Amino acid sequence: MARKAGGARSRPRGGRGGRTGITYQVLGALLLAGLIAAAVWWWQQHHWIPPRDAFPVQGVEIGEADGPVNWGSIKAIGADFAYLDASASAFARDPAFVGNLQGAREAGLQVGALHRYDPCQPADRQAANFVVTVPGDQTLLPAAIELDMLADKCPVTVNEAKVESELMTFINQVETHTGKALILKISPAFEARYAIAAKLDRNIWLVRDRWQPDYAGRPWTLWTANSSLSSEVVAGDLRWVVMQP
Repeated sequence: MARKAGGARSRPRGGRGGRTGITYQVLGALLLAGLIAAAVWWWQQHHWIPPRDAFPVQGVEIGEADGPVNWGSIKAIGADFAYLDASASAFARDPAFVGNLQGAREAGLQVGALHRYDPCQPADRQAANFVVTVPGDQTLLPAAIELDMLADKCPVTVNEAKVESELMTFINQVETHTGKALILKISPAFEARYAIAAKLDRNIWLVRDRWQPDYAGRPWTLWTANSSLSSEVVAGDLRWVVMQP
């Protein structure tokens, strides 16, 4: 008898539909494993600090953007010192500096002040801004100057020689005020552009999360080891800094 036209054919068990289901299960498991690994990595990155046996002296950098700070809690989580954002460019001042200075001292931390340098502004105006913001107190740690902004977008051309000469003007005036040699906090971008670590004979402060930085070509004194340390003691993340033993 002839086979009836259009008759349904049964699909073999374990065919394409079964393989597709297994594929989705595998992909789902891989996705879940990736999410778990990412969560673990995030937690480790945001809670990691260098071991105390290797770096006994550790601290923080704090500014107005970090919000209200419980300095007793900062001390309790292991900070020995604090660098406070004080001034920036020729006119800007951190409104939290005075309160943070008092709070950090009352908590028993050593304290230093930091200026964010702007290569587009005259060095003497920036130095004056720092001097009127930060007291000439010999108990303070050496002041730090953050070198991160490049001169590429200045309204008036500022070449590399000008950047270096203006920096020396700023350094000389601030060191006269504080009585101590400045620390140069140099970003990777600034060092790549100006190679300033080899030109200015000052202690340096480098920045690199988790791994020790070597982009300056010489040993560092301070290292921002975790720029986003999670802690319940401040609203945002802490910039955690260690000192070379």
